[in-house]
Amino acid sequence: MTLPDPSAWPVDDPVADQSVDVLAQRAAATPDATAVVDADDGSVWSYAELDDRVAARAAAIESVAQSDLAGGRVALLLGTRPAVADLFFAVGRLGASAVALNVELPTERLRSQAARAEVDLLVCERATEEAATAVAPGDTPVASVDDPGSDAVASLALGENGSAGRVEPSGRPLDDERVVMFTSGTSGEPKGVRLTRRNLVASAVGSAHRLGVQPGDRWLVCLPTYHMGGLAPIVRSTLYGTTTVVQREFDAAATARVLDEFDATAVSLVPTMLTRLLDAGWGPGESLRFVLLGGAPASRELIERCADRGVPACPTYGLTETASQVATATPTEASEHPDTVGRPLRPTTVTVVGDDGTPVEAGESGELVVSGPTVAPGYLDDEQTAAAFDDLGFHTGDLGYADRDGRLWVVGRVDDAVVTGGENVHPARVADALRDVEGVADAAVVGLPDEEWGERVAALVVPADGSRDGGTAGLTADGVREAVRDRLAAFAVPKTVGFADDLPRTHSGTVDREAVRERLESARDRG
Repeated sequence: MTLPDPSAWPVDDPVADQSVDVLAQRAAATPDATAVVDADDGSVWSYAELDDRVAARAAAIESVAQSDLAGGRVALLLGTRPAVADLFFAVGRLGASAVALNVELPTERLRSQAARAEVDLLVCERATEEAATAVAPGDTPVASVDDPGSDAVASLALGENGSAGRVEPSGRPLDDERVVMFTSGTSGEPKGVRLTRRNLVASAVGSAHRLGVQPGDRWLVCLPTYHMGGLAPIVRSTLYGTTTVVQREFDAAATARVLDEFDATAVSLVPTMLTRLLDAGWGPGESLRFVLLGGAPASRELIERCADRGVPACPTYGLTETASQVATATPTEASEHPDTVGRPLRPTTVTVVGDDGTPVEAGESGELVVSGPTVAPGYLDDEQTAAAFDDLGFHTGDLGYADRDGRLWVVGRVDDAVVTGGENVHPARVADALRDVEGVADAAVVGLPDEEWGERVAALVVPADGSRDGGTAGLTADGVREAVRDRLAAFAVPKTVGFADDLPRTHSGTVDREAVRERLESARDRG
């Protein structure tokens, strides 16, 4: 049995009455349905219970802030845990915007982001309390969802503020800001993306079109909730009336157990996570309907392993600026059309434009420009907004192409192109050729300064197990170059080749290109 066909929904329909709080609406409709499961201790909350928790959190936040937060911002400095759901919906109930801060960032970076977002309150947990008090701007109050360890930190712990009364939903318009989320920042200062409730709802509806929704769905969240991949399932499940299972941290063995124990039907992972699950011997249970695979390109080898193991992997292309998914491939598409990320989700539009800003023909590469209701209104910084958003849509900076059936391929970044001896080289295409070399598990390609050529193509290669022994057996730099000479133009063959046990990545799974460059600098003289 499935829910009513999502294709019949207008994008605004689930929240057509702008005064309706999505969680309050869900709790009224299906109060006894399971909302959240804590995979670490087995705790379970129905939608009625989650609504009560949110009411208590909202009242406590309002008491601590001692001001009207409508139109304001509340920063959340927490790891992945069920309390994130409480706080996200409580902040929205107060008419404020949640600012998601990455707990892994250094103090100075967090202080900069909190200041740029001009937050009115900073919420932490016991593990981040010290950092929170250090990064809160000026006299901004700090409160913890746990018992505070300092008198300077107020308490939002449930049970202490329940008598403060229920907070009525603010009824802010759909197009008001709902969350600020910072990009990964692999090539510069992360941008603060301003997403609206309309963006989040449109993303949920578009995802339902592609992946389907069943009443018994249980979506496992083990990605950080300060990234869209971790937060989006919480919002979507609430809209659908299905269940979110929250695991505080990914671990291959523990996550494999959680997937089976809680009969997960869906999970969001980055390719590195899925690779580790497969390496640990995991296979999908009967309940699993899909693995939403994003954050970084999924290699052809990984998709083939999934097909062999019966894992329903759905490679996806998405961005923070589009509230998660832009395009998603079905498992069949992924197998039959290698490296595709599938067709754009309804009603998202992707236009491929050339250097002159005009659309190109099918099969031609260009920058991907995304438009539709999932696209954010912009960044915290007006200049950054003006540079990336225009009447055509959001200019992603990603290079790609589409076939005549509308399937997308992403081949790299506009600013990642390596110009060597006057020739343009797309790193993603070189990396694809390297991954096809026997004994190569993965690769990343960047440009390094070169006095003769302007830039040189450089590759960091991850050997497959047993293919390299201290650099003297199996894979060598010369051997790798020779293996790709018949697959690449001479100018695209890497002049520098380095080896590593794995590729440096951000927490969202994206290759950290600056870290790759640093590693390759040491291999330059040997290249």
